[in-house]
Amino acid sequence: MRLDLLLGTLLLLCGSMAEANIYAYTDSSGVVHLTNVPGGNDRYRMVMRTPKMAVALARADFNQVAKAHYQALIRAAASRYGVSPALVNAVISAESGYNAGAVSPKGAIGLMQLIPATADRFGVANSFSPADNINGGTAYLAHLLRVFGGDLKLAVAAYNAGSKAVIQAGYHIPPFAETQAYVPRVLAYYQQYLNSGGKVGGVNPQLVAQAAPQLIQVSNP
Repeated sequence: MRLDLLLGTLLLLCGSMAEANIYAYTDSSGVVHLTNVPGGNDRYRMVMRTPKMAVALARADFNQVAKAHYQALIRAAASRYGVSPALVNAVISAESGYNAGAVSPKGAIGLMQLIPATADRFGVANSFSPADNINGGTAYLAHLLRVFGGDLKLAVAAYNAGSKAVIQAGYHIPPFAETQAYVPRVLAYYQQYLNSGGKVGGVNPQLVAQAAPQLIQVSNP
């Protein structure tokens, strides 16, 4: 594998770090070893300095690759449950940024950040599975839309805070800071996807070709 491809891949995987300087050395067999933590090993030499902006751009590119990668699953689930693909994309954008391996401090898992109780309720066997997670999360969205008579704001609020909280708030967005910020963020993503006509833009085809084979390995712990 070419060094520039290895470096590009490592940079994608270091997207969660503030800075991710990359070090390398070549062993006697010609194998290139890469790390962002040389740990005092004097064989490593810095080969790439990645300031915060570069890392942010790498993460954005990875998110675009992941977004394209999951669209077929999103469209299938949206069709199955009668939910707009734009809404599913909006929730995934807000919940995980298309990181199928995401786990919240509260124990929500995967692309649509399903808590175990919700996953069980909607028959999700493995919340780290993109297909299972998207299917369960979309089924949950469809359920919430029915409960709240198609009111998008209330359904989105309930996705974040739970149906009971929305009902107790008098069928309004609950007065929780997280939910108050979450609803407009999801709706802004939703409008963005509607305006794009369902197209996933900004994806570098070469990047997709390089990174897509690794998505499943990276996304599923």
